[in-house]
Amino acid sequence: MREKVLRYILERKLMRAGDRVCVAVSGGADSVALLRVLLELRTELGIVLAVAHFNHGLRAEASDADEAFVVELAKQHDLEFFSSRADVREHALTRKLSLEAAARELRYCWLRSLAESHRVNAVATGHTLDDQAETVLLKFLRGAGTRGLAGIYPEIAIAAKAPTSFQSAERGPEGPLYHNPAPNCFQPAECVPESPPNQDRAHRQPGARIVRPLLGVTRAEVEQYLAALGQTWHEDESNLDYRFIRNRVRHELLPLLEREYNPNLRHVLSDAAELSRAEEEYWQALVERELHDRMAAQRLRLMNFRALPLALQRRLLRRFVETANLKLDFEHIEKLLHCALGELPKAELTGGWLAVRQGGCLELLAPQVEPPFSSYQYTLPVPGEVHIAEIGLTVRCIPVPQEFAKEEPPGSLLCTELLGPELIVRNWRPGDRFWPVHSKSEEKLKRLFSEKHIPAGQRLGWPVVLKGEQIVWVGGLPVARAFAWSGSGDAVKIEMLG
Repeated sequence: MREKVLRYILERKLMRAGDRVCVAVSGGADSVALLRVLLELRTELGIVLAVAHFNHGLRAEASDADEAFVVELAKQHDLEFFSSRADVREHALTRKLSLEAAARELRYCWLRSLAESHRVNAVATGHTLDDQAETVLLKFLRGAGTRGLAGIYPEIAIAAKAPTSFQSAERGPEGPLYHNPAPNCFQPAECVPESPPNQDRAHRQPGARIVRPLLGVTRAEVEQYLAALGQTWHEDESNLDYRFIRNRVRHELLPLLEREYNPNLRHVLSDAAELSRAEEEYWQALVERELHDRMAAQRLRLMNFRALPLALQRRLLRRFVETANLKLDFEHIEKLLHCALGELPKAELTGGWLAVRQGGCLELLAPQVEPPFSSYQYTLPVPGEVHIAEIGLTVRCIPVPQEFAKEEPPGSLLCTELLGPELIVRNWRPGDRFWPVHSKSEEKLKRLFSEKHIPAGQRLGWPVVLKGEQIVWVGGLPVARAFAWSGSGDAVKIEMLG
């Protein structure tokens, strides 16, 4: 196993000499094996190790026992230790997530916070080939395309903030634990990095990252390795809870398929993920170029669209709707395709959105606000989000580090330093004036709405974001000139999601 892991790390350049690598250790076999094998390899790789543990608090005394076990493991090997805990059940209720998804989101956001504090270059997690196989099979059962079938990525960049409600602690090799509450921040769903869309360029950039060095070894190999070392681990009884669909796949479906159809299925599924990732990387570069050439004022130009290969047509349309933060299933993409080809004048999409073909372009129209309408005003944290019940949309404020800001479209980012900790989001009001970046003068929003073909019925509820009395962002328009990101320092991106 040592040689397998070393080869996997070197072939994929997951770690570099001088890296400070924080190993996420739950106490289970996979993460304990990851720590032990990296301890064997640290001199050869030239890395410095630390240990991180996140206490989900879902199993009362058992969760505390896991943490104590990991603390002792770190002490035995004279490693710096970081820990944190959060109320996973409350987070699941607040975000309307399953317990499994809420735990994963909180865990990854905290791990990212460690990297953002510049204490580590990489966070290593103990995902194995079995985890990869289970993920790919789950994605297939849910109807994923090649993006989903790419499964768990060996490496991705860390670019998100940490969530609220953490109780963090750390200690040096000799020192005691001490509490250090994490800052209040928004925890986006993007904190869950299995197969992130449009991340291929990002995960190749230098900087902090999440790495998975065990994706080339099976869970059986992990347990054999630990047995040979005489190393114990803590078994999480929730892994046998069949209420979780992953456990049913792990203990029922995969064994059945291996027994009855293909004994090598785990490796087949892992290979499929490897192929899908390579294809996604190729397609992403091609689609981004095509989108860049065709996008104009939030509309997609359709010249020679019919001549494109069908696969590129579908991918281009999916990427186009993603610019409006829409996620469509295959059925809706097919409707959109028929509209783009001129076979339908319009296509009804999810969440009340509408696609219309006119003037050789495809345009997305946001859901119309049904009268009667109540004015609204909410506080928008920076970073953070707020759901606007009156129009059924969420406005989200996302931090964009300087190194990634240059990849965003011109006029889409605001300067972090100019915004402060919170903004106001409210509906458009008659008389509102706005000066978009790159425009010659300030204009009435009513006129700008008309130029952007925003239907009159939607304008009354259209969200605008203000800093004090000044409008800094309007949905569908470039950001305000006075608050636009200038090319240096961190930036903020505001989005609205249906």
